[in-house]
Amino acid sequence: MLVYLRLFKESFSFATNALRNNKLRTFLSLLGITIGIFSIIAVLAAVDSLDKSIKDQLSGLDKNTMYLTKFSFGPTEVPRWQRDNFPQTDYDDFEFIQRNVPNIDAIAYVIFGGNENIKFEGNTVSGVNITPVSNGIYDIENLKLAVGRFYNESESISGSNVMVVGSSTADNLFGNVNPVGKTVRAYGRKLTVIGVLKKTGSGLGDSPDEKAFVPANFVRRFQNGGASGLPGAVIIKPEKSADIGAFEALLKQKYRVYRGLKAGEPDNFFINKLSGLTDFVDGIISTLNGVGWLISGFSLLVGGFGIANIMFVSVRERTSLIGIQKSLGAKNKFILFQFLFEAVILSVLGGVIGIILVWLVSLGANAALDFEFVLSFFNIFLGFGLSTFIGLISGIIPAISASKLDPVEAIRTGM
Repeated sequence: MLVYLRLFKESFSFATNALRNNKLRTFLSLLGITIGIFSIIAVLAAVDSLDKSIKDQLSGLDKNTMYLTKFSFGPTEVPRWQRDNFPQTDYDDFEFIQRNVPNIDAIAYVIFGGNENIKFEGNTVSGVNITPVSNGIYDIENLKLAVGRFYNESESISGSNVMVVGSSTADNLFGNVNPVGKTVRAYGRKLTVIGVLKKTGSGLGDSPDEKAFVPANFVRRFQNGGASGLPGAVIIKPEKSADIGAFEALLKQKYRVYRGLKAGEPDNFFINKLSGLTDFVDGIISTLNGVGWLISGFSLLVGGFGIANIMFVSVRERTSLIGIQKSLGAKNKFILFQFLFEAVILSVLGGVIGIILVWLVSLGANAALDFEFVLSFFNIFLGFGLSTFIGLISGIIPAISASKLDPVEAIRTGM
């Protein structure tokens, strides 16, 4: 055992000395593997961060939540021209479902509007995602308030001029001023802020932190939300005790009757379940991971070829030294480990530098974008594992060729 430990130690020492004596070559070899490891770990970390951010936003929602609308949230066999001719889901649809479908825990009507400017005194926040939605959204999305309150059913039905803002929107618009009770302007109209949501910390643009909520009926006063107007949806959260399959079948049956669809006629609406949306998101994330591996794999391949090429050059330059070592009794294992260690050290060092660069980039992204860039232990371990594997694969053939050199021929060739 001691003999093998000594062999490893001396081989490691020879390898490190060789790397120190050829600094430029070492640097160029490190550069290739560093770029490869940085690329793949950065892509995987970015995709993991995006996945976590989306899942955090959806975590407050029941996976059985359904969105009844003319749009499909995932792939569908219904052709585009047919979907474009579907009628919009409007407030009357919401009222019908609310009255006629049992086992509903919470229900809301939402209008998919655009971004708007919100003004308070001399300050303006541009491009705020103002969501016109009925008060049921508070229970469906499990929203939490930092101060104030959410608008109630009476205010929702009457379309009161009230607004609830997200934490980031409140900070940008009011600064250190308490927003509750303040009058703002949006849609060219005055509204009273009655509540501020708790900060969720999500970095995506659709985060509640960046939003504002107003009653859907407030917007319906001056914008067409009917069958041919602004797109809308009925959001339905079934009771936890409900049989989801039976609930969906009953909802579809009653809604088809309400829309006057006869037996055999296709649906002119979609019931999108949140569980299907999360599966769709998982599919996108998986695709992004695959594309990231494919692109970064080329960088790793180039880095591996670079190390292999450098190792073959190193074997040729030290052919005479190998012959002398062998003539003095060095075994093939010693020569093999000497070059193999050199390749592995090069690769692992490049991997470490690549991981450090990803970590620095993640710190910068967290600070600049207010986005939680996650560099997981698994990705760090993956970086070390990949760099070690590349070093072994890239160095094994040059190391074997060096270990099999004939000492007499090696000395003669090197002279």
